[in-house]
Amino acid sequence: MAPPKGLREPHAPAEEDSESKAFFQSLRDFHSRRGTVLDVHSRVNGKHIDLFKLYNAVVKQGGYDKVSSEKLAWRQIGAQFNVGTTNAAAYAFALKTVYYKNLSAYELKTQHNQEPPPKEILENVTAKGGDLRNRTLENFKTPQRRETLTNGQESDSTGEEEIRTPKEERMDIDDPGSGAGRTTRGLRQAPPQRVLFQPDVSSSRQARHSSGHLRSPQPAHTSTTSGYAYSSSSNSANMPFGISSYEPTPLVPMKVTPLATPGNDPEQFQKDQAEFKKNQAREAGTIMPVKTPPKNAGMMKPGAGFDGPNIYIRTLLGLRCGIPAEVDYALHHLVKISHERGDKYKFEAFPGLAEGLMEKVLEVGNLFYDIKWEICYTEDDTKIHLLEGLFGTKDILERIMHLKRRDTSDELETPEFVHDLNKICEAGLVIRNMILLEDNAEYLADMAPIRDLICIVLNLPPDPRVNELQHYALEIAEEVTKYWSLDERDPVYISLLMQLESQDRGRILTALRALSRISMSLEDSNLLKGVPISSITRLCQFTLLDDEELIHASLDFLYQYTAVPENVALLLTHFSTIPLPAFLAELVRLLLYQAQQSVTKQLVSPAIPAVAATDIPDVPFDLLDQILKHDEPERSIHWLRACFEEDPESDITQIRLWQAYQARFTEFSTPLKPLLPAAEFIKNVSTTFTGANAQVVNGPVAKYTIKGIRPRHIPMDMKGRSFSRCLWKPLGAAKACGEFILKPQAMWEHVVTSHIGIPQDEEGRFNFAAASSSQQQPQDCCWAGCLHFARVGGVPSPYDVGMHMKTHLPDTSRKALLRQKQNRSAPTLTFPTGRKRKHDDDTVDTDVDVGGTEATYSYQIWRNTAVDERGDAAGLPLTSVLILRNLARNVPKASALLEGVARAKGEETWMEQLFGIHMKKLGFVMAHNRPLAGYVSNLFYCIEEGVFT
Repeated sequence: MAPPKGLREPHAPAEEDSESKAFFQSLRDFHSRRGTVLDVHSRVNGKHIDLFKLYNAVVKQGGYDKVSSEKLAWRQIGAQFNVGTTNAAAYAFALKTVYYKNLSAYELKTQHNQEPPPKEILENVTAKGGDLRNRTLENFKTPQRRETLTNGQESDSTGEEEIRTPKEERMDIDDPGSGAGRTTRGLRQAPPQRVLFQPDVSSSRQARHSSGHLRSPQPAHTSTTSGYAYSSSSNSANMPFGISSYEPTPLVPMKVTPLATPGNDPEQFQKDQAEFKKNQAREAGTIMPVKTPPKNAGMMKPGAGFDGPNIYIRTLLGLRCGIPAEVDYALHHLVKISHERGDKYKFEAFPGLAEGLMEKVLEVGNLFYDIKWEICYTEDDTKIHLLEGLFGTKDILERIMHLKRRDTSDELETPEFVHDLNKICEAGLVIRNMILLEDNAEYLADMAPIRDLICIVLNLPPDPRVNELQHYALEIAEEVTKYWSLDERDPVYISLLMQLESQDRGRILTALRALSRISMSLEDSNLLKGVPISSITRLCQFTLLDDEELIHASLDFLYQYTAVPENVALLLTHFSTIPLPAFLAELVRLLLYQAQQSVTKQLVSPAIPAVAATDIPDVPFDLLDQILKHDEPERSIHWLRACFEEDPESDITQIRLWQAYQARFTEFSTPLKPLLPAAEFIKNVSTTFTGANAQVVNGPVAKYTIKGIRPRHIPMDMKGRSFSRCLWKPLGAAKACGEFILKPQAMWEHVVTSHIGIPQDEEGRFNFAAASSSQQQPQDCCWAGCLHFARVGGVPSPYDVGMHMKTHLPDTSRKALLRQKQNRSAPTLTFPTGRKRKHDDDTVDTDVDVGGTEATYSYQIWRNTAVDERGDAAGLPLTSVLILRNLARNVPKASALLEGVARAKGEETWMEQLFGIHMKKLGFVMAHNRPLAGYVSNLFYCIEEGVFT
């Protein structure tokens, strides 16, 4: 409704200045000559758009084509006009449309001096795309009309396609650029095995818009006409079950264009009328024919205004109608639907879909045999081509054996043969995709014709063209056998066993999985009877390959096979044919498959801290010479480090520490090298030891202490090496020598010279041979009360005492490690201070008894294998130990069944022959593999029972 008279738009274009006024006048004249409508009151998101400012903004950035070619350029221009940010993409496109309809042609004429394209391919079409300067009637393709289905999806059908039949084309599931078209016969690219499809959450319009593939074929009778649109799926009561929910496109504000009328804009209305009359005068003599309305105008034709069934119902009806064009259309879309909506597309929601797909797959028999399989649900199934639809065809394998093979050369194929085989494979792929859903697998397992379909497909003549279809049949069998109980006479069971002799790894894997899953969802046991010995031998040999997936499938099958005593008896009967000992050796090896080694440390005895030293140790003379070479405060730092160590629980009085420092260095102090003042020395203690700090203990008499350090038992040199105390204590002496010496050689020389009394010659060597026992001061070894010779008897010579003394010192020679290996027991090192001291090859560890010992630990090496999320054993090691346990349990039972197979007297029993040589390895696994320890323990119990049974 027009605004009241006298009122104008609140945001009318500003034409006060001469430049904008001239622009709008020129723009109106241009649209009048072009025969198009100018909308000067354009709005986006309720906001008025000034065309003059919009034109200048776009031209400033290079024009319409350049702005359209840049990403997010229209959004940036929209930000200048403050059109909003909540739905920026839609507002940007609306702003682009305003420019496209009103200013794009004007830009081409004025800025580029180029005649714009006709309005039929410019103003009258959508603003999608760009490149207006190169747009012509020959190269521009008019946008196609899209038909919206009742389920919210859109169809790309056009008027031309409505009279055409479906054609071969590449589907959306093909990888772009892969060249996987249908020009040659190859395997179709299917989704990954047993991986349910994760649906795309984006809208169907966007998915089809971005795919870039060809439009899907449409059947010939589809037509739509304008009129009142009514969707039968809009009523929830009429909506079929299983239809995907409709996802609406983002809402765009409705565009309302006010008309210039005498009431709201009399001036503009007067100009428009004058321009209109001027155009009529210019076209004088040309009279436009008056359109007469057709008869029955406004009457809706039957079916007009209704979108028809959704894509799901449409494909179902097309598949069941039997019309070749409709069947091709249905299979084309079912492949895509089953791949993209496999998690929601169920057989039970669309009755007849499973039957139609199976009937289509059964048409493969007519391609290779002179027969057309039909499913019969009555008792009249005596004809060879009729399959029993209620309980399955028991003699299906015999019927296939009597069929006559067609002459189908794989070198020359007719177009009809290629088309038919392609559509049959599509039907098989749809069943394979849908059966990955548990509900569909259970639904299809209750249908008897699926058994006949599996047998017919798996028993097709050897031909590479049917490999794809046979793989689909095996994957279908893998999903449905868990709902079946199959005996050794069942055609499906026999057909699956035949696949084990194939040279195709994929067939063997899928067949093994299908056989292993028999009766998995039932209470019946999977006995796996009637398996050929050649197949068992082959599966045992597969365990020697470097193929984890194939080994796992083989072991799963053999685990169920060995759970039956009759099957184990068959293995023992063919002991010479089946490499059973080698197979058991491989199973034992697999118990440590991909084991990860780890070491655990367990405390045996805790550490006992050393008793704190009461006296400050004297600094050896050689260390004192090194300390005196430094000036203060470095001299006091080295002395503190040599005689004290950090201990958070200990303390020492400041006066005692200061007096010890004075007693040690007073005699060496000079005016040039004075001692540190007491305050500076105490501060230097905290600098040397970060954990030490001066404290005052309050009481009747204040006590000044330094917390965090204590005297060392043994001094340490400037490189962090501990000295060794001389422990030579002659008989009757009150205490040991106690001199500190750093190197073992120097300690030995000290003992030999000072305590044993062996003189040195001019060259500094000890002449033991020249020394007599009378020159020897002690008659025994007095090192820490050793008295070795008193215990063994006899009077030792000086040479004997000197050589014996070396046993009390550590071995620092190059052969030390070799000599340790020859010792009966590993050397035991004791660190009295409760920690390991730093030392090198030329130092000895302290051996004074101060009451401290280190903590002792025991180390356990583990070789653990794979576990599941609960920490239980998993993978190949678990399956291997379960097979060994089955054999240990059932070999005695199988031996009882083989009473006719006599064994020689004195010959080993079956249990001893199979498990005897592996007992040590099994014990190692039980001791070092935590996840399998319980299983191996149970295995030992079964072996022990079997041996003594």
